[in-house]
Amino acid sequence: MLPQKYLRLGVNIDHVATLRNARGGLHPDPVDAARLAIKAGADGITAHLREDRRHINDADMKRLQALCLELGKPLNFEMAGVEEMAEIALAIKPHAVCLVPEKRTERTTEGGLDAANLHNQITPIARALAENGSRVSLFIEAVPHQISASKSCGAQVVEFHTGAYAHALDMGDTDKAEALLDAMRAGARQADKLGLEVHYGHGLTFDNVTAIAAIPEAKELNIGHFIIGEAITMGLRPAIEEMRRLMDAAREIAS
Repeated sequence: MLPQKYLRLGVNIDHVATLRNARGGLHPDPVDAARLAIKAGADGITAHLREDRRHINDADMKRLQALCLELGKPLNFEMAGVEEMAEIALAIKPHAVCLVPEKRTERTTEGGLDAANLHNQITPIARALAENGSRVSLFIEAVPHQISASKSCGAQVVEFHTGAYAHALDMGDTDKAEALLDAMRAGARQADKLGLEVHYGHGLTFDNVTAIAAIPEAKELNIGHFIIGEAITMGLRPAIEEMRRLMDAAREIAS
């Protein structure tokens, strides 16, 4: 059994599909990458089926679920909170479904879901997914009313958007980064008191992961673009192993 302080690493393999789709054809195969990621130490696989199918496609999701069932690892299905995606997730029955905001014009997810204003849209989808056996997560900013709204919507998990924190560090704005980190720490405490499991994701790298990984309430980090990018130069296994090492070291220091 893993120790209580263990922090799970979910590896997002979307951008293996991005590379495949740039040329067309079958290679590189995101399912092969998922298998390698699990062998390298990933605790689960994350994939985002976007409405425009810009990277992962429907067949990929089915094959990823089959792989995860075969290997006994969870699939985290990221999706917009819309009926089309809900129907696909209900058919595939992944371990987890994370509802995220989605805009056709964005390069990547730009912020958290507005769970408070979208309560009536999200709640029936979250309920249906949970009744179907999937754990439901909402990808939100670490803002008190969004955390409370996530609980009200029926989520079991909140995943805090770390993109703004990562961007502030990239820009050298340490004051803003520290304020965002404080908000994510406070958000974790609030979520934990509400009985919500706490995850983090977006923009995490070797350079910025330590402070996030050290947050005591954190149970999982979902990291994709950086790991897949590093895999091009250092290999997928070494990239995952280094991220795992940094996460474990942060937990040791925090404990």
